[in-house]
Amino acid sequence: MRRLTFLALCLSLAGWAADDLQQTAASADPSANQAASSTAPPAQAPAQSTTQAAPPAQAPPQSPTQAAPPPPQAPAGSESITGSIDLGYRFVTGIGGSNLAYRSIVDLGEGPRLLGLNATIQDPTKRFFDRLTVSGIGWGGDPYTTAHVDASKQRWYRFTFDYRSIAYFDALPSFANPFAGNGILLDQQSFDIRKRMANFALELRPASHVIPYLQYSRDSDHGTGVTDFVSSEIATFPVANLTSEHTDNYRGGVRFEFPKFHATLEEGATVFQDNEQVTYSGQNPGNFPAPFFGETLDLTKLLEAYGIRGTNPYSRVMLTATPWSWLDLYGQFSYSMGQTNVNYTQANNGEFVDLSSLLFYMSEQDLLTGAAKQPHTSGTVGLEMRPLKHIRLVESWTTDRLHTASSSDLAQALVAASGAITEPPSLSTFRLVDNYSQQSFDIFYDVTSKLTLHGGERYTYGDTTVPPFYGTGFETGSLSRQAGVAGANLHLNQKISANFDFEGGNSNSVYYLTSLQDYRKYRARVRYQPIQSLSITWNLNFLNNDNPIPGVNYRFSSKDDGVSLLWTAGKRFSILGDYARTTIYSDILYVAPPLNTSTQSIYWEDAHQASALLDFNLLQIGKRTLHLSAGGSLFTGHGTRPTRFYQPMAKLVFPLANHIDWTTQWSWYGFNEPIYQFEGFRTTVVTTGLRFTR
Repeated sequence: MRRLTFLALCLSLAGWAADDLQQTAASADPSANQAASSTAPPAQAPAQSTTQAAPPAQAPPQSPTQAAPPPPQAPAGSESITGSIDLGYRFVTGIGGSNLAYRSIVDLGEGPRLLGLNATIQDPTKRFFDRLTVSGIGWGGDPYTTAHVDASKQRWYRFTFDYRSIAYFDALPSFANPFAGNGILLDQQSFDIRKRMANFALELRPASHVIPYLQYSRDSDHGTGVTDFVSSEIATFPVANLTSEHTDNYRGGVRFEFPKFHATLEEGATVFQDNEQVTYSGQNPGNFPAPFFGETLDLTKLLEAYGIRGTNPYSRVMLTATPWSWLDLYGQFSYSMGQTNVNYTQANNGEFVDLSSLLFYMSEQDLLTGAAKQPHTSGTVGLEMRPLKHIRLVESWTTDRLHTASSSDLAQALVAASGAITEPPSLSTFRLVDNYSQQSFDIFYDVTSKLTLHGGERYTYGDTTVPPFYGTGFETGSLSRQAGVAGANLHLNQKISANFDFEGGNSNSVYYLTSLQDYRKYRARVRYQPIQSLSITWNLNFLNNDNPIPGVNYRFSSKDDGVSLLWTAGKRFSILGDYARTTIYSDILYVAPPLNTSTQSIYWEDAHQASALLDFNLLQIGKRTLHLSAGGSLFTGHGTRPTRFYQPMAKLVFPLANHIDWTTQWSWYGFNEPIYQFEGFRTTVVTTGLRFTR
């Protein structure tokens, strides 16, 4: 049925194709073209002017031996439309191996597609707009879909609309699955949701000194998945859940644009809600099937739901100024006051245990309500000073202060073998404080016109107060880190340029065990262009971080070393390729539940990544070119979780007429994990269709 729909869609464009074929035949006779252009209706007269307005990659090449006749002038009031549309059908062969792994990594489906759309409309009358641009990709069921609209009228307004839709599927059987070794292929933290983001923006009088603007955006996702119902520290039960959430952001303000002064004043608010529902009925043994003190824990029935509602009004101010030619000033400040309300209900039956009292019970009912306020202040101030010709001084200070005060009321009832137990209402208050600041200073010195040296320092500090994991009261922490930076920028000539950067620091205290403690970062980039058509780039990134605190002994290192090449060999051949080798090593001691024992975690990876794309202009067909692209990508990694992934591809663009191309792309996907063979897959994907240009 989908193929018939695609066929009907192609037939609906037959009129356009027939007109285009007539134009192709007429192009062989210049006199016929001239006669046709003199008698054509106004909507078809500006054919060549629209071609000139198209992007260079879509404009047909002109013959070097014969100049084109001068184009007829567009009649007053006519519209100029340029662009392209790609319509196609994707075929997916039977997926060999794990369909869950294929959907988690590739997730391309079969059926008709609007592969791409790019259109520009220019209205000479300028009645409602001067220029309107519409673009989009992936419509018809692809995991990533976009749409963009941009309309403007000079000195009056500019309107933009952006839309993105992302299919987020993650259900690799080996992740969050303690029973993978027993052949139970269930990811206990899986998702199958559709995330949608839309943004509307309107600017008034964009070319003036005072620019009012309004903006609205919405971020939402809906879907299903698998999550864990946790009844105690040792008993968790995977169950299906249903999620739905969205956030609306309303904001408006005024921008002031002057030669030496720029300012933005903005007011806005976000409104959000988050809903989740979990239901289960059956016999669920959970992650602890062994008897616990002679009792077998299980879940037979569950109804769990929560709803979160919140608002967050905010204010922002942004300023930049250049009072003198040697001094730039900038700063921004924002303040928000968020409020959140929570309602939670839970009813579960089965066999459970309360570890604090070793009480076994068969039923539980919970009802919780809560509220929180969250004032949030952040700001940045900085300057750039040029006291001498070859010296620049840059200093900035950034702060972010987040405070949360909340309260909750919990009513709980249990049913044990001894009878019903009704707990008294539990009133709780919580407080979270997170203060973060960073001061930085940099100096840039132009040694020569070809060499610039850079040095500076960073001081990061903060404090936090959080509820404890166990017990009552609060836990506090602090952050204090000193770091130095250095670098060089070398530009010998148009052929050779290089950048080198270093950052190293030591921390007296950090928030998290894996935070930057005693670390070193190195980054280098060298670009060599011996001839205009050949460019070679080398990149190196290295990070080493240690936390020697007893009981942690954290060591982490990563290295990314790669080279890329771009070569354009005349008009008929080009190649783009890159290769990188990545190594990662991590070693840390952590506390493993439920017995809170110290356990060592070691992870290492040695991976090779490569990709290449070769473009061939095979032969000339009239004014068009038969085009072939071939290449692909690969990833092969050794270590804790060895992985192989291959994706060769080839694409052919065959011109059928002046404004019609037949496009076909072949891709093969292969994924393999030697340790988790059940996650491997392989499949072939073919996409074919027509591209119409104007």
